[in-house]
Amino acid sequence: MEVLRKSSEFAAEVLDVFDRSVSDKELVLQAKALCRDYVLSRLGQHGLGWVKSELPFPSPSTALAEVSLVLLYLGDELECTHPGLYRNVARQLNISVAMENMVSDAFIAVATEIFATGITWGRVVSMFAVAAALAVDCARQGRPSTVLILVDSLGQVVRRYLVPWLKRKGGWTEITKCVIKKDVTTEYHWLSSAVESLKYFLTTVYVYVMKEQ
Repeated sequence: MEVLRKSSEFAAEVLDVFDRSVSDKELVLQAKALCRDYVLSRLGQHGLGWVKSELPFPSPSTALAEVSLVLLYLGDELECTHPGLYRNVARQLNISVAMENMVSDAFIAVATEIFATGITWGRVVSMFAVAAALAVDCARQGRPSTVLILVDSLGQVVRRYLVPWLKRKGGWTEITKCVIKKDVTTEYHWLSSAVESLKYFLTTVYVYVMKEQ
């Protein structure tokens, strides 16, 4: 009887853990909130003067505030190391930001290729950096609605590819461990692998997008 009682208690604890786990919908909403802050940061850096009300997605909660800061820090590392890769992305992809569907399709295609051979935090950061770079291109050309579509498109990618992986990792907060590194060389190598992959994706993805239309 004691064994049965302990087994029942263990089962209840397991169910309780699953009950407390973050849902698919919450992970996607958190991704959009993180993307919103990332985009706002990049728009601000380029003096585009947007305000939070123009991106009607929720801000990251207090629990996700550190995640947002870490994501921006890692994005800075990527973008500063390879600045040309994250500038004028629309031109690199040979797409018009006036065509919302094309921008969305191109971003989703890039993200799909980024994760085609696996998921790492480095590749996740690259996805946010590409989304923000395209958002800057759109905002510069007066296409605010396309910026909103990009944030939503990132949510679609997270829903389609990243949710199971994020759940295994324990959610978005796991990325905060990526900056707790004493070996700086290792950290740069971790990011540079994502950059090298992205160079290939940006040069090939437009053909991929056009084939899908």
